[in-house]
Amino acid sequence: MTQKVSDHILERLREWEVEHVFAYAGDGINGLLAAWGRADDKPQFVQARHEEMAAFEAVGYAKFSGKVGVCAATSGPGAIHLLNGLYDAKLDHVPVVAIVGQTNRSAMGGSYQQEVDLLSLFKDVASDFCEMVTVPEQLPAVIDRAFRTAYARRTVTAIIVPADVQELDYTPPTHAFKMVPSSLGMASYAPVPADEDLLKAAEILNAGEKVAVLIGQGARGARAEVEQLAEKLGAGVAKALLGKDALPDDLPYVTGSIGLLGTRPSYELMQECDTLLVIGSSFPYSQFLPEFGQARAVQIDIDPHMIGLRYPFELNLVGDARTTLSRLLPHLEKKKHGKWRKKIEKDTARWWEVMERRAAVEADPVNPEYVVHTLDALLPDDVILAADSGSAANWYARHLRMRGTMRGSLSGTLATMGPGVPYVIGAKFAHPGRPAIALVGDGAMQMNGLAELITAAKYWPEWENPQLVVAVLNNQDLNQVTWEMRAMSGAPQFLPSQALPDVPYADFARSIGLGGVRVEKPDQVEAAWRQALAADRPFVIDFRTDPAVPPIPPHATLDQIEAAATAILKGDSDAADVVKQGFKAKVQEMLPGGRRDA
Repeated sequence: MTQKVSDHILERLREWEVEHVFAYAGDGINGLLAAWGRADDKPQFVQARHEEMAAFEAVGYAKFSGKVGVCAATSGPGAIHLLNGLYDAKLDHVPVVAIVGQTNRSAMGGSYQQEVDLLSLFKDVASDFCEMVTVPEQLPAVIDRAFRTAYARRTVTAIIVPADVQELDYTPPTHAFKMVPSSLGMASYAPVPADEDLLKAAEILNAGEKVAVLIGQGARGARAEVEQLAEKLGAGVAKALLGKDALPDDLPYVTGSIGLLGTRPSYELMQECDTLLVIGSSFPYSQFLPEFGQARAVQIDIDPHMIGLRYPFELNLVGDARTTLSRLLPHLEKKKHGKWRKKIEKDTARWWEVMERRAAVEADPVNPEYVVHTLDALLPDDVILAADSGSAANWYARHLRMRGTMRGSLSGTLATMGPGVPYVIGAKFAHPGRPAIALVGDGAMQMNGLAELITAAKYWPEWENPQLVVAVLNNQDLNQVTWEMRAMSGAPQFLPSQALPDVPYADFARSIGLGGVRVEKPDQVEAAWRQALAADRPFVIDFRTDPAVPPIPPHATLDQIEAAATAILKGDSDAADVVKQGFKAKVQEMLPGGRRDA
């Protein structure tokens, strides 16, 4: 039987060990859909509710599996819808391949229905490799280069296949002029710096008395080496948010997240160190790093395009984190764990006490910090976590302690709303035997999550472990923006833009065959978590949380907190004074020694 181009595309995906394609149908990929039918749905076509969700699921799959995520969409609007998810992958350096249809070649340039210049549309998001297949002989090389480029550069690539090309008989490239044969696969490799550069890095780190380490997702495969380095140098280790799962939080010298959503000990670690080592991170906020000139600094990153950014590093090493650290460790001198290390451990232990006190503060009706802090002790050691953008990311960053083989991620660089639920759906296809939890705000849930629960309802019976919990922090407010307006602009909440309707999220989940419960009192929180984690199907918890609980940044002062409090009741000076006094009392009781910094 003659093989069509569409059949060969799926065959080549299988040869690249692709097991799932997250997609949505449309006539621009009708040829592919027919091929899927002939291929007994291998690789599996995972039907999202929207192409953006298909892209997010591919990102979640790639983040939690380490393999390329693949998504597919029709021409025109379908291809356009993929873009936000694809940009999320590009900015977080995640390998994703997008396969999109296009109108017939005979209609191109004729302003035909759903004709969009896809090469121009994907030019930026798939800038490393974007190609349109116009004859069958192109196919092997285009697919292979798309996968190799996605893996090698940890980025997005795009393959555009016109609808009529999908229906052509497949003919391979021949041994002839202007034909491009191709071969499968790519061997693993680990670049390392030159020996002289490693010796120079060791000299800088050995000379430091107060060493700080910042790790990102690029250090995830070097956990043991980072631990050895921290022990040798008596260093504290802070984590960029995308690297939250790169090192366990039960190590006493791990200070937690850094930045606007970070911890106080991470902030102080950077303010007081004399030496900085950054491993596998492009953390963007230089104001949270040491003052320029304060610290000698070394960076290790596998990507030469991302090296030397954010801080005036004395030495920039291009190399794989694990292999580079393995070669660096023998040159490091063992430091005595003196006042510096003891201070780091003391500050970190105190921070977790502060988090416990903040979670215990009364709120109306439920403190969101209490919701997430309660989850911390209940987390399975192999859980996969996703947080959506917004105030939910604050509580994920500060209250959940990674341990065991836990994994976690969010939209780090794009910080887009809406990936929380599709991330964990993608994760369940990557690891069907592991539990997964998404922390999302009600804004993100209304934007994307509700519809994507239908995807979970469709596929959960296939998963070895059905545990997928979606926790909605329902405060009827686009809370992160509300607090940004108060803190940065001194503006009160602008209700037409910020207020959200109260949606019965748990009721909706139950209506489509999932589990669900609404929580309106603090004494219901722990029982709800336990019920969800023990459920025999995906489960939604609708937590009614207080929008007045501020996501206080680690460097905030009480004066800044008071300014935000004043904005809540701007124009009512008497009420504002009461609010300010309340904020002072609550924050002071949460701070050791009554310090005026949070």
